[in-house]
Amino acid sequence: MVSKKKMEDSGELILGNIIKLTRSSEKKFKLGNFKGALEDKIKANEILKYKSCDEKIIEKYREELSNLYSSKFDLIFDHKLKIDAIKRNEIVQMLERKSEEKLKNHDYRGAIKALRRAEKYLSN
Repeated sequence: MVSKKKMEDSGELILGNIIKLTRSSEKKFKLGNFKGALEDKIKANEILKYKSCDEKIIEKYREELSNLYSSKFDLIFDHKLKIDAIKRNEIVQMLERKSEEKLKNHDYRGAIKALRRAEKYLSN
């Protein structure tokens, strides 16, 4: 049986990896390395969708996204306040599909921009 301490350590390690990849993606995006930014973002999302990510990890990740994407003029934040969770999830799924389409066309800039926009809808 796995101890609670080991599970917490594992969760912290997973969260640390997700945050490291997210920050790396953001840095690469700002430097114009859209393909590298997209690769890091995809890795972070794969880890997040893995079954070992519990609600606590996801909540801390959302806090990190809020810190990364905070801005005085955030139209997505304003829009999030006016829509419910179902509509928010529909928008996120649509943006993720758009990102996949852009990736198929080797439009790395468009793909990473769509994923970043989706993350803004997920942040707190």
